[in-house]
Amino acid sequence: MERRKKLRMGETLVSQGLITLDQLRIGLKEQKATGLPIGRQLVALGFITEAVLRDQLANALGSQGIDLTQVVADPEALHLVPEDFARRHHLLPIAHDAARNVLTLATTDMFNVVALDQLKAGLGGHLEIDALLAGEAQLLECIDKFYGFDLSLDGILREIETGEVDYASLNPETEEYTQPVVRLVGALLTDAVKRESSDIHFEPEHAFLRIRYRIDGVLEQIRSLHKTYWPGILVRLKVLSGMNIAETRAPQDGRMSLTLNGRPIDFRVSSQPGIHGENLVLRILDREKSIMPLEQMGFTADALRELQLMMARPEGILVVTGPTGSGKTTTLYSMLSHLNNETVNIMTLEDPVEYPVTLMRQSSVNETLKLDFANGIRSIMRQDPDIILVGEIRDKDTAEMAFRAAMTGHQVFTTLHTNSALGVFPRLMDIGIQPGILSGNIIGVVAQRLVRKLCPRCREAYKPDEDEARILGIDAAEPTWIFRATGCPACSHKGYRGRLALIELLRMDPELDELVASHAPLHEIRRAALRHGYHPLAEDGVKRVLDGVTSLAEVARVVDLTGRA
Repeated sequence: MERRKKLRMGETLVSQGLITLDQLRIGLKEQKATGLPIGRQLVALGFITEAVLRDQLANALGSQGIDLTQVVADPEALHLVPEDFARRHHLLPIAHDAARNVLTLATTDMFNVVALDQLKAGLGGHLEIDALLAGEAQLLECIDKFYGFDLSLDGILREIETGEVDYASLNPETEEYTQPVVRLVGALLTDAVKRESSDIHFEPEHAFLRIRYRIDGVLEQIRSLHKTYWPGILVRLKVLSGMNIAETRAPQDGRMSLTLNGRPIDFRVSSQPGIHGENLVLRILDREKSIMPLEQMGFTADALRELQLMMARPEGILVVTGPTGSGKTTTLYSMLSHLNNETVNIMTLEDPVEYPVTLMRQSSVNETLKLDFANGIRSIMRQDPDIILVGEIRDKDTAEMAFRAAMTGHQVFTTLHTNSALGVFPRLMDIGIQPGILSGNIIGVVAQRLVRKLCPRCREAYKPDEDEARILGIDAAEPTWIFRATGCPACSHKGYRGRLALIELLRMDPELDELVASHAPLHEIRRAALRHGYHPLAEDGVKRVLDGVTSLAEVARVVDLTGRA
């Protein structure tokens, strides 16, 4: 029986072209002397790599494999599992999700149930354990790497300042990790992801480095470090993101992928020369949190129904508008994921591709290869698409190609920078699209903004004054209560936790098409839209305030309410 299992693994590797039959015979012969499992024996002989063995075992066991070379372990997770236990049972804690009560760890043996049960019992039996399969050599190296050093921000900074580490006694296999700056960068990235940041800003000043996270759409200063830290941090981030470390006078763009808190995280990196050195901004792209079902996007029932009616139209353009950081990409991907299945061909052209999605054919624009949006759409049209995503309409050529795709029976999704849903028509006309082309080819427009949600634990109820009541459209004398932010430990004393989308939907119909075709003034189009159920952003914002989900001050931060005052 054991023999048949070993042959099955070997035969699988042969059938996939990963080894030859001769290499399998050599491995089986050597195995008689060493007693190693056939997979380990083939790795020892150099016929396959640890990564190939890990992926094959994970596939055979129906589990998920993990490449530990790109992993940064969570200090909280490491603290939960003693080092001697991790070494004895070949386990590496990777992430601890306190909200879900889950400990994610890597192991070389998915069937070591006794060790997993012992660990669970030692942690009080209340934690769920999510085990991922890792290669043995990688895992042992990472145990040395992560357990051998202080991974907390304060600990690393203290180490840099005092030089306390005895480098002579360290494992030479973890030589790179002996550098505190390497661990400092890893700790900062892990910290930002744990705090659910969307961006990390590294901003050098005359005498110090300011580090800020954008959390729930608002920048928050996290640390200030002495300027001597910046060159090392900058070089490390440039190396990770594939940027030229010798170039300091020109802007650069880069990209990197790491496993942080137990899940793959992508970073889009941008450098900009400044008077005090290079400014670096990292956009955090977390696929797990950014692509979600439409039903979980926080839309009202009416808005969700309108959106689904728009997506039901088989051809035409659906436009999503809003400023940078308003959640346009998240909404687009959620809509495409709703439509994504084996019966349709969805093709995208983006700048750049942010979230890889199974089944979708995704391409990035590349100016050096002369693949811009207009040429890209022209090429995609020859690929038999059903649905096309155009990252952004920026110029006349791109707009004309997008409308040509819509007029030839395709469903096109795109974004445009305007302040409202109604602003799409004058913007497209300004680009150079004729009103007659716009009419009948636009499915609808989604305009949105993101506002922070009040922390449910500490929000404070109060009665609005006369000015606030006028904005809310209520009688100040009525016993109506709304909420404002205060702050508590659960929301880091900010008063807000999480975000939701304020949405403005304009679904096109024959009357609106007729007005657009006749180049009617915007106020006429607005009147007709209001008759057909159009609700401006301000209205949705006021509704969320009256529902107690957010505050009036927060809505006023992102939506113009002066017209209601």
